[in-house]
Amino acid sequence: MPLHDRPIGERIEALLALSREHADNFCSPSAWLARERYLANHPTRILVMKCMDGRIHLPHATRTPLGIITPFRNLGGIFHLGWPYLGEMLTDAVDAAIHGGSGVLLVISYHFSRGERARGCAGFACDADAALAQAHEIRRQAERIFGRDNRHVYPLVCGFETDTDALIVHGITDATLDISELPPAEEGDLERRVASLCPDMPTDIRRDLLPLLKGNLQHVDSLRGTAREFDIEHREWVICVGRGFDFLHLPNTALIVGPYSPDLSEPIGTAAAIIAANMKAGRIPDDGFLLLASTPYEAIGVDRARAELKSGFLSEFAARVIAREHPRLAASMLSRTAVVHWPSRRLELLDHA
Repeated sequence: MPLHDRPIGERIEALLALSREHADNFCSPSAWLARERYLANHPTRILVMKCMDGRIHLPHATRTPLGIITPFRNLGGIFHLGWPYLGEMLTDAVDAAIHGGSGVLLVISYHFSRGERARGCAGFACDADAALAQAHEIRRQAERIFGRDNRHVYPLVCGFETDTDALIVHGITDATLDISELPPAEEGDLERRVASLCPDMPTDIRRDLLPLLKGNLQHVDSLRGTAREFDIEHREWVICVGRGFDFLHLPNTALIVGPYSPDLSEPIGTAAAIIAANMKAGRIPDDGFLLLASTPYEAIGVDRARAELKSGFLSEFAARVIAREHPRLAASMLSRTAVVHWPSRRLELLDHA
């Protein structure tokens, strides 16, 4: 039986099992060595602003070790760098990289489907042009914050075509580099193409972008000729609020609301409306849905205690919004509150949740 059709208790346990499997893989000796070796050769910090859509699994699509790419995920991939908490997180990540002697590649992504418009980004009503326009606006905001010369932080707009898992790199003009159009033999020409497309990109950042593009070229080529199932129906049954959901890359399963926007009630209400519509249409059982709140922490003590408090607040806030705007749906809500030990990516449910 597909996961979406199972009883709510089984669905929740399967999700928690997935989080445990993700943490085990992340903590394995081989994964740790892969990260250390990769960072020794490619120290540029890679930050990615992306939609919560589970199809956009960039480590998988670029064959990059887990933990190299730092994601910022939000419903619809909608961000504004003026949002106070988001701006602080982003500048903190940049400061850490610069103090370590590394530059930053800030990938600003949007996604779409060439085969069927309805498989595009629901946050933009499947309008790829609108999603791209917002990505360019975020790029302009990043340049205002970190400098228009792009010498230390390079904001790069990238599309993700979900039918082929291909990256589309946007240059400083209207020119693009579509990985799906390249045969594997062109791998050696990628550096020249990127240098032509983004002549202002610093050499060290371009060097560390290339493994992602080469990995994506290999990944896209491996999918050619294979039958892929495209599930375009919304069947989400989980609302995630907070951060630390790296394990969630299942299509049409969860709606992730990052704690970035000054008004969290709007995306939470939108997510609840989608869940309610899924139940009404019979796309998921009406026996319940999961509200999962999570906050990462680095160390025990004060840091973990603050993460617990923050997760509790997010859970209670989201529950109030859902109860106010969708009272019938709220009656079927199951809530779990957690923290994530970030060095191990281990999701820890709180006893008092």
